[in-house]
Amino acid sequence: MVARQDLTQDPELKAALLTARRGTAFFGRKLNELRDAELDAPSLLPGWTRAHVIAHVGYNARAIARLIEWANTGIETPMYSSPDARNEEISYGATLSPLALRNLYEHSAIHLDVEWRDTPPPAWEREVKTAQGRTVSASETVWMRTREIWVHAVDLDNGATFDQIPADVLERLLKDITGTWKTRGQDKDLLLKIAGAPTFTELGDTTSTNPEIITGTLTEITAFACGRPTHGITSSKTTSPTAPRWI
Repeated sequence: MVARQDLTQDPELKAALLTARRGTAFFGRKLNELRDAELDAPSLLPGWTRAHVIAHVGYNARAIARLIEWANTGIETPMYSSPDARNEEISYGATLSPLALRNLYEHSAIHLDVEWRDTPPPAWEREVKTAQGRTVSASETVWMRTREIWVHAVDLDNGATFDQIPADVLERLLKDITGTWKTRGQDKDLLLKIAGAPTFTELGDTTSTNPEIITGTLTEITAFACGRPTHGITSSKTTSPTAPRWI
């Protein structure tokens, strides 16, 4: 029996799908390394256990799948009915048994992957709306999932690090975050200096005459920008710099 392939033939989209799928496999490995009794332990996210992270990642796959269904059918299908519904869903998911949580993750990931695989080229360009109200093409859902799956693999606090996230994912993620800061006016007098980034070395308020300069590698700076623990950065003004809010 011949395996079914993605309907899209766009090389950039196919490469993006591969990165998302690798992230899914990475998260799955870190989850499978955890014993059932360890799922209720704290994650790297304040107030969330590992079970909360797993539930969020599972329900996020379902939500993104709804956007792909929207693109394929033309019938508006929001990611969530409301922000409160999203939060309630995660809280409920965190109470599931370990077996149910693992099944939620695996089944939702497979469902999303099938939806992506069976999406024809024209549908990838159709517009859908994110939970934050942004109108994007359906192809953007691949990046939406990519950043979720890779970052939350680290949040499981089971040995995964930002060093294991592909450099191109880190670069795009860092540009997204600093772009959000700029839109909100949160990057004033904050300059990130990145060592080892292939395509850029500075982000943030590059026009400031007296910025707080945060220096580190691409991995360290991205972890800092995401609000995750990092020990490799230095600041020109403080001993314990805090990044502006991202999401």
